[in-house]
Amino acid sequence: MPDYTFVVNGKPVTVNAPGELALLWVLRDKLGVRGPKFGCGIGVCRACTSHLNGAEIQPCVTPVAECAGQEVTTIEGLASGDDLHPVQEAWLEQDVAQCGYCQPGQIMAAAALLRTKKEITDADIDKIANVCRCGTYFRIRQAIKSAAARM
Repeated sequence: MPDYTFVVNGKPVTVNAPGELALLWVLRDKLGVRGPKFGCGIGVCRACTSHLNGAEIQPCVTPVAECAGQEVTTIEGLASGDDLHPVQEAWLEQDVAQCGYCQPGQIMAAAALLRTKKEITDADIDKIANVCRCGTYFRIRQAIKSAAARM
């Protein structure tokens, strides 16, 4: 098996794994990064949403070989030290989480959106297709708008 070196949440890592192994399993099983959740394994529910070089990805369908030399950010790396990301702050203020399972993916999708688009519309938020089984979509929408206003 080959070694793959990349950066996870600001720290260089090297893993020995088959190139086609999903990044999600590398993160969770080899590196102990538990924020990205397994939901569907086919990139639909988006509970695992993370960033690759700042762009949104679904690690459950991203082969580790694609990450070589790249920068991966999960929910654990979104904050800057003790300072939460504006999306994380808004999530707390709007009391979004219920079960919390989808929240890391929801937050990472919102952060990726707000990185590229400062003026957001309801249509932009609707394109965030992460599944929330608790149905907190109204609070999610409010939190994204709140984060956009402070960014």
